[in-house]
Amino acid sequence: MRPPSLRLASVTFTAASIFLLSAPAQTTPPSTPDKSNSLQYQDGRSTGETNFTYQRYEPRYLSDEKARSAFGVFDINRVPTRDLYDVAPMTVGSSNNATAANSGAPVPPAYRSDPKFIGAFNEAKDLINRGMIDFAIDHFRKANKIAAGQCKECLAQIYSLQMKTGSYKDAAATSVANASIAAIPREKSLAEVDQGRALFLQAGDKGKPELLTAADAAFKAAISDNPKSANARYQDGQVLAKQGKTDESKEQFKACLTCLDPRDASYSRAQRFAENPALSLAKMAPAFTVTALDGSRFSLDEMGGHVVLIDFWATWCGPCKAELPHMKKIAKEFAGQPLVIISVSWDSDETKWRDFINKNEMTWVQYRDADQSLSKAFGISAIPHYFTIDSDGVLTAEMLGEGSDVEGKLKKLVAKAKAAATAAPINAVGN
Repeated sequence: MRPPSLRLASVTFTAASIFLLSAPAQTTPPSTPDKSNSLQYQDGRSTGETNFTYQRYEPRYLSDEKARSAFGVFDINRVPTRDLYDVAPMTVGSSNNATAANSGAPVPPAYRSDPKFIGAFNEAKDLINRGMIDFAIDHFRKANKIAAGQCKECLAQIYSLQMKTGSYKDAAATSVANASIAAIPREKSLAEVDQGRALFLQAGDKGKPELLTAADAAFKAAISDNPKSANARYQDGQVLAKQGKTDESKEQFKACLTCLDPRDASYSRAQRFAENPALSLAKMAPAFTVTALDGSRFSLDEMGGHVVLIDFWATWCGPCKAELPHMKKIAKEFAGQPLVIISVSWDSDETKWRDFINKNEMTWVQYRDADQSLSKAFGISAIPHYFTIDSDGVLTAEMLGEGSDVEGKLKKLVAKAKAAATAAPINAVGN
């Protein structure tokens, strides 16, 4: 049975009117400096003008409903595609210990040049490409056994695949094994964060108390090993909120803020969760900050009180162009109301994109997602694709294809936002 690829309870799919692309091939991320004080994984595309909150669970590989509403940053719930323990990309079979020693570089472990290890590791990667996940896990285990249990990348791959297939109990055990071979406290902290994440997902929607307690303990161990781990503090805040420990959750989110750069897209979100921890358990859209076509800065979490419509499109997409009159109608109809529209283009040709926008008088916020980083954050591979986000930042609907009832959903959300804005001063007085 094919696992689900769309994530929200409210999803509209118009099959005859979409433009499909193969999902961009995932590449091994480069080795990077310490990112433990960031909520971004290495595939978070935090360089340049784009800044994304960490991405956890890839929806196309989910085998059940557990992960679809577990972590509250957003409902997409992704398995990280980063090297889970910041292991540098490994090239097996090409290491030269003598050369490394002479150059002063770290000497690669001997197992990396072992033909049996190389064969098992490469076979595991090939099995992943062929979609044979269980066999891939077996071969990574075989490679790790040849490495005497010391292959961090093998364990990282195993963990990632187990999370993708919903084997959270096994993933937690794998992260424990990785923590046991950590060379430095920060490495151990990363493994403990992954253990906590697996345990929290294993706890499910109902939140089994013993698993939540174990997840909390894992995150706190990660914090002990690396007090500046924003990831550990952030996710422990969510666990505490799930346990109903509101005050402790608030304190953990406040502590998370001290580990983040205020310019980080996740900073505003952590602030909001520190004020209202319950919100951290909602199906939140990915926090992101981009520079729009007109040079303005657009940050999702700074749209407080506004409904947001995100429109993924491209100038070369026929169904997208057919939807343009509808988008222009929405922009005109909701002008002056608490609604912000951002169109995110897949165009690679910037000049053509700019000319199309000017020619068609697309006056709302425009952003060109040339490398599809933002698209990956939302887990999409077909356009036109829409997401509606309420005034609290919660994903409320996902619509795919021409003819989607975007307008009807926006009317309800805008009305709700207006009502909340009217009630806010009354609540403030009451407090």
